Amino acid sequence: MADINAIQEEIISEFEILGDDKESTIYYIMELGDQLAEFPEEEKKEDNIIKGCQSKVWLTTTFEDGKVHFHADSNTDITKGLISLLIRVLSGRKASEIINADLYFIEKIGMGNIIGSQRSNGLTAMIKQMKLYAIAYQAKINA
Repeated sequence: MADINAIQEEIISEFEILGDDKESTIYYIMELGDQLAEFPEEEKKEDNIIKGCQSKVWLTTTFEDGKVHFHADSNTDITKGLISLLIRVLSGRKASEIINADLYFIEKIGMGNIIGSQRSNGLTAMIKQMKLYAIAYQAKINA
């Protein structure tokens, strides 16, 4: 598996191809959401909703072989695409890698301009929740 920065560079390259075409970029983000693994209906419960998102975003984790795996879904296509980008970068990593990850790709691709301030706040909430899960797993490892 490529390291976090290599995956971020891949994402930056993909978005550079789209240029300044906002409509194509939003469509591409929505397409990325379609690539998420199927999320079990029984996991779509209040406990798994990320607080701070305008849309509903459900996030669960598993911890296998010392690595955190994220699983998510959303009730809107664009938000589903956003969480899929974060999963692509952060899932399958050691907790310490997730905690220390500098997610610079978000700024490099101009995500704030693409999705607006409300969704940017939601994206920040998604990142925070993913890092909180990693912190909890790291604490278990260190206990």
